[in-house]
Amino acid sequence: MSPSSSQMFEGDFVSLSCEEDDSSAGWTLRRNTTRDTQTTCGNWGEPSGSACNMSFIVSWDSGVYWCESREGATSNSINITVTGGSVILQSPVLPVMEGDDVTLHCKTKTSNLPADFYKDGSLIRTEPAGHMTIHHVSKSDEGLYKCHSSSHGESPSSWISVTEKHATKTMLPVSVTPLLTSMTSPNDHEPPPPSSAAPPLFITLVCHLVVFCPYFISTLLMVSLYRHRPTGNYLPVSMATSQPTQAEQGLADDYSDIITSVTTEHHF
Repeated sequence: MSPSSSQMFEGDFVSLSCEEDDSSAGWTLRRNTTRDTQTTCGNWGEPSGSACNMSFIVSWDSGVYWCESREGATSNSINITVTGGSVILQSPVLPVMEGDDVTLHCKTKTSNLPADFYKDGSLIRTEPAGHMTIHHVSKSDEGLYKCHSSSHGESPSSWISVTEKHATKTMLPVSVTPLLTSMTSPNDHEPPPPSSAAPPLFITLVCHLVVFCPYFISTLLMVSLYRHRPTGNYLPVSMATSQPTQAEQGLADDYSDIITSVTTEHHF
């Protein structure tokens, strides 16, 4: 995009082009706005070689622009804001690489202005020269920016994207190589054979019950016998037998005499 700015004044000239390795073959420039969708350059601009020129842009040219190949591949999209106001914020159209420096300009059609710069609605700082540089941008600098001039008013807001630098790939240690080889082998998809060393949970539970139940029953019996054992208040049965009465003793003596008499007659 030339000039490279996400915000433009009405009546400005803008040139857009699709390029891939210094070539534009096979690419078509498209846009989405409030008035049209998926339209190509010939509907809203003038094709000129590999570029699409817009000689006098207006507010309804604000929208999303991108390049599309014959196969359907698309490029990064850019957002263009066209304003009829007197202040714009010049900011990068494409995402900024992490670690780079970014300069924002608050300007009118004729000059830069002393301005206040805002990010996500909060004041960052005031710059008398009308431009602010963010050094070594990071993902935390990503957001919605605008500027304000006390004499000319406020610019529209523009989103600044920050692209992270890809971390440098490091080689894996040599000791890990055999592990990676086994992980990618064809046998990796076969289920592992069942392990005979680990018995099923049910068998383990039954074994524990077989061992534990006799011990538990014998313990209950011992506790029961202990609770019903004789105490010192009761004598054994042989010790508690009462002495015979006089009547019982007399009957016993008579019975003894009868036995003696029968025995004497028998011997006679």
